[in-house]
Amino acid sequence: MKKRYIDIEDITDLDAWVKEAIQLKDAPYQFSSLGKQKTLCMLFFNPSLRTRLSTQKAALHLGMHVMVMNFGAEGWQLEFDDGTIMNAGKAEHIKEAAAVVSQYCDVLAIRAFASLKDKQKDEAELVIKSFQKYASVPIVNMESATAHPLQALADAITIAEHKQAGRPKVVLSWAPHPRALPHAVANSFVKMMKLKDAEFVITHPEGYELNPSITQGGTIEYDQRKALKDADFVYVKNWSSYSDYGRMGNLYPDWMITREKMELTNQGKFMHCLPVRRNVVVDDAVLDGEHSLVIEQANNRTFAAQLVLKKILEHG
Repeated sequence: MKKRYIDIEDITDLDAWVKEAIQLKDAPYQFSSLGKQKTLCMLFFNPSLRTRLSTQKAALHLGMHVMVMNFGAEGWQLEFDDGTIMNAGKAEHIKEAAAVVSQYCDVLAIRAFASLKDKQKDEAELVIKSFQKYASVPIVNMESATAHPLQALADAITIAEHKQAGRPKVVLSWAPHPRALPHAVANSFVKMMKLKDAEFVITHPEGYELNPSITQGGTIEYDQRKALKDADFVYVKNWSSYSDYGRMGNLYPDWMITREKMELTNQGKFMHCLPVRRNVVVDDAVLDGEHSLVIEQANNRTFAAQLVLKKILEHG
C-alpha cells in the first residue's frame, strides 16, 4: 500500500484486505498498541455521521488520539490557488494550513464534497490533492469530490460476508432523490467492483450515465427490472447528471426500489450507504426487511477505516 488512502485503487490486493478486515472484526483491539502516542486529525469541510464516528472509533481501536475540526463552523476559509492576492474573504493559504496541521498529527483524514457546479474543478480534487501536496503526513480520503474509498471498502467487506454464489450478480441501481447528489459513492463502488469476480450491472435512466472513463468496460442496462433479475446484491444510490453536470432532470419516481422489484432478484440483499430517504429511494418494506444490509454496512465502515489506518501505521 502507498502511504495514503485516496482512492480504492490504492489497495494492492482487495481480497486480502477484505479478509484482514473481517479478522479485525473478531478482535478489534488486538493492535491497540500500534497507534500508541499517535494522533489522527480529521478535517471536515462537509458534515458527516457514519464517516466521522466510524473513523474515530477505528482510530480508538488502534490506540490513537483523535482531533476533529469542522472547517465550515470552526476554521478560516482557505485559499487554494497559487499566486492569489489574498485581499478578499479568505484568511489562510493551504500551504501554511497543511504544513501547520501536519505538525499536530501523524495521519490526516479529510472530507470535502463536490460543488456540482464546475466539473473540471471537482475532478481536479483541489482540496484533498492540495493537502496531499503540502502536508507532510499520510492522507486518508473520507469522501472527496469524486471518490469515497472508505465506503467502497466497507461495501466489499459486506458483500464478502454475505456472498453465497461463487460469482454473485451485483447491481448498482440509480434511485430518485429530491436534490442533486455527487458521484463519489457510485464512482468508488464501480471501481471496487472491477476488482471483484462478479457479474456487475449498472442501471439508471438514460441521461444519468456516470463518468464514462470509470464505467468503461462495464455493463449498463437502462431497464431497471431487467437489470434486477436474479441479482444477489442490489446497491442503490442516487447521483446527478454527469454530462449535464450536477443537474437533476426527470426525477423518475418509478425508479424507487420496492418489495415487488426485489422479488425479481435471487433473494437479493439490499445495500445503501446511508443516509437514505425512506419511500423515495426505497420503500419501508425493503429497508426494514430481512434482506436489508444497511446497518451491517454502516458497522463495516469502522473496520474499513481501521484497516486503512493500520496499514498506514505499519508502513511507517
